Amino acid sequence: MEPANRRLIRPSLTEINKEQRPIRKDVASPSAKRSTPPDQTNAENFYYLKQMQSKTPMTIVLGDGEIIKGVIEWYDKNCLKVNRDGEPNLLVFKSNIKYMYKV
Repeated sequence: MEPANRRLIRPSLTEINKEQRPIRKDVASPSAKRSTPPDQTNAENFYYLKQMQSKTPMTIVLGDGEIIKGVIEWYDKNCLKVNRDGEPNLLVFKSNIKYMYKV
């Protein structure tokens, strides 16, 4: 008896890929533009609030190398108010700060 000429029925690869790959609704199509990241992450605000509440002594190094030591009293978008012992309090513009660290 000769084997019958059988045709193998197999789904195409595109059908398999569609079944295996979950469709994600949160991912935009390739033609859509990605949204821009937020301007503010609130990490800076959280850091300043934490240092203000615990009254952490800070050292602030300015762009010209001057060092300011004190406690951050308050902050806003552009500046910090630094309380210093035995010296006048200062209003320091954030754009002039090179870096700062805890003492």
